[in-house]
Amino acid sequence: MLGRPKILLTPRYYLDNFRYVLDLVKRLYSPILNEAEGDFMRRFTDLSLDAQCLFVRFSNRKGLFFRVNKLHYDEITDLPAALGELLANGFAERLSAHHEVMGSEALGIFTKPELLTLLPLEPEELKPLKSQKKEDVVAYALHELDFGEIVTSLTTFETVVKLRFEAEVIMVKYLFFGNRGSDMTEFVIRDLGMINFERHDDSKMTARFRSRKEVEDKLLISLTNEEFYDLKTAETPAEDIYNWFLNWNETRPDLSEIAIPGYQRLVCKVGGFLERQKLPDQALAVYELSDRVPARERRVRLLFKNGSVDEALALCDEIAVTPQNAEERYFATDFRDKILGLSEKKRSRKATTRFLSDAESVNIPAAYRHHVEAGVMNYYLEADFDAAFTENYPWRGLFGLVFWDIIYDANVSAIHHPLQRAPSDFYLPDFYLRREALMRNRLTELETHDDWRRHVGRTYNAKYGITNVLVDWNDELLNLVNQIIAVLDVSQLRLILLEMARNVREHTRGFPDLLIWNEAGNYGFVEVKSPTDHLGPQQLHWLQFFQTIGVRAKVVRVIWE
Repeated sequence: MLGRPKILLTPRYYLDNFRYVLDLVKRLYSPILNEAEGDFMRRFTDLSLDAQCLFVRFSNRKGLFFRVNKLHYDEITDLPAALGELLANGFAERLSAHHEVMGSEALGIFTKPELLTLLPLEPEELKPLKSQKKEDVVAYALHELDFGEIVTSLTTFETVVKLRFEAEVIMVKYLFFGNRGSDMTEFVIRDLGMINFERHDDSKMTARFRSRKEVEDKLLISLTNEEFYDLKTAETPAEDIYNWFLNWNETRPDLSEIAIPGYQRLVCKVGGFLERQKLPDQALAVYELSDRVPARERRVRLLFKNGSVDEALALCDEIAVTPQNAEERYFATDFRDKILGLSEKKRSRKATTRFLSDAESVNIPAAYRHHVEAGVMNYYLEADFDAAFTENYPWRGLFGLVFWDIIYDANVSAIHHPLQRAPSDFYLPDFYLRREALMRNRLTELETHDDWRRHVGRTYNAKYGITNVLVDWNDELLNLVNQIIAVLDVSQLRLILLEMARNVREHTRGFPDLLIWNEAGNYGFVEVKSPTDHLGPQQLHWLQFFQTIGVRAKVVRVIWE
């Protein structure tokens, strides 16, 4: 079988991409760049081609220290001259005693046998270190030896250089990508044809950040997230992490709106960690810093657990008035009933449990224990129904195909670079607010089932293979989407897509497992539950929403034969 033709990148593809990043950042963010960042950009353009290549090679690699003897790049015609130019112009510097604060990273580029050979160790020191791990050897050297002597020993063996302008490069990339998770390999993935991105006119791309403070606030949250991860990885005591976080929180600046969602997620991460470490009081203190999901639910549970029943009830009432998702909505009622039920010696049942207990049941052969949905599909096939496994997949695809151009509309000012998989406001309330009129107009234009089929078919064919976070390309997608269109009224389709649009993060999940239909026009969406399975709040949300708008949907409980 013939594969797709192999794509060869140009020898200096990485430099072209880095220059593109610099040009876009310069165009969108010149007013908020500081003096050092502007100076870096100007001086970089003055370097020779080889020196630019070597600097970008360095900046794309992990770490800041490099062994010169290990460098080899075919496209750099005179590597020693390029390195000399970087050293002479302040883009790199030789390893020296003033790098002691970064000693672990500097020594980390050598292997353990090399360190044992090169470090100025006495024979009596060397023997016990041979059985130690590399990190222990590094720690011993930094603690017991003079760093200046270490540098002399290492650099006598070979030249080690450190990259400079690391802070400026971090900022440039952060301004371009808008997060710390993406890097220059995104270009390679695109250029090799592994991912096809929606194409945008560069002139319509807008700045994600409106001020220097917005950039610094959002970057601060990203870096604090990384520090939290490092502390956990190093197995720092939970009490110390709690104190670290509270001290950081007391000294952090008032955050810009753009940084608040990241801060809220960080709070929930730290609170969850402290809960798992059996520090409920500390977890509660952290959760109180956030009013976002799931902080309020966790606060209710912890308050109730420590005996603060009135506070727990008051917070339940607050959540019930302003639920942020289905989990919160059902939790507020269920947990309030639980508290009151306990006080009145009554046993309360969650809404999801009540809904599940009222569901019909079917007998399925035990051979389907590990493929319960397939067993129920076979049950309906034997009853002369067609059946398809659906869950979230075709619903997300339907939404993405109907609203594709609206989702990626550059005029909404949510497209900031050409490698975006989704607009920057995709999971924010602004996503719907800024596109509501466009979406409602689109749904009004689709008056008949044929209109729906034609529109999704055209989009499917025109956009096939292009990345869309909601559309998982598969040969079955269009058939499933068209089957959903066929069984529902146009008015029902409109209401479901608008409900999805109001909260894309939450409402693009929780759909029933199966779609069944027959030639007589009967159909149903079926949520399958094994004897040990539970109904989730988001699943209950859609089941009740479907009932409200007249869509046939039900839960089927499986009983093993």
